[in-house]
Amino acid sequence: MKISRKHKTIVYILLGLFSLYFLMPFVWVILSALKTQTEVFSFPPKIFPDVPQWGNFRDAWNSQPFGRYFMNSVLVTVMTTLGQLISCSLVAYGFARYDFKYKNILFILLLSTMMIPWDVTMIPLYMEFNLFGWINTLKPLIVPAFFGSAYYIFLLRQFLMNIPKDLENAARIDGANEFQIFYKIFLPIMKAPLILIAVLNILLVWNDYLGPLIYLQDQSKYTLALGLAAFKGIHNLQILPIMSITLIMIIPPVVVFLFAQKYIVEGISGSIK
Repeated sequence: MKISRKHKTIVYILLGLFSLYFLMPFVWVILSALKTQTEVFSFPPKIFPDVPQWGNFRDAWNSQPFGRYFMNSVLVTVMTTLGQLISCSLVAYGFARYDFKYKNILFILLLSTMMIPWDVTMIPLYMEFNLFGWINTLKPLIVPAFFGSAYYIFLLRQFLMNIPKDLENAARIDGANEFQIFYKIFLPIMKAPLILIAVLNILLVWNDYLGPLIYLQDQSKYTLALGLAAFKGIHNLQILPIMSITLIMIIPPVVVFLFAQKYIVEGISGSIK
């Protein structure tokens, strides 16, 4: 069914209005971060600053070791994303492309772990990591990612189930071994869902507050989310530093989403070229 230009224009106008509605808080944070203290508390509120105060970002950044917090967040985010991509792709490939004993039972057990809230396993995990001597290190935030996530495995498994068996059979006839079939044939096919998983994991880990709060004690090991929370506790009445640091924190996930949005749609729809 072909949509007329008039209907397309109406749809675009409505989408634009909805976009403005959801973008307004983000725009207000940007404008507030560029104001002076007087302009922030002025009444009636001023929308635009008279002179943009770019130094607000520098002053807020230098008030705490946010450079260290930022690098900790980057390390945790990159390593957990790498771990999820490696482990989940291998496990999902095994469940989707191989037949072995108790496969369905094991897959059901894997999915059943999604029904257990993290709050239930929080104390046992803390006791386990304390036994390993990992408390007050970044290991509890990184190492579990290399054992995969049930949701990401399920997502990749459903994607791989749509690929015909003839593809790997033809590769075997051409002399490819099992690792070559996975690495050279299926990994390129899984590009879109893998990028989707990477984006979802980046958003989750970058904004994670509870995990670092439980496992980290030394301030030098804080992630950006935990450092921002501590910063808010100190500057609870100072709007400008909080706005500035909050804006800096939300920029990386927004940039990642903008560059990967094409693959996010493909990963969700499960399209195969």
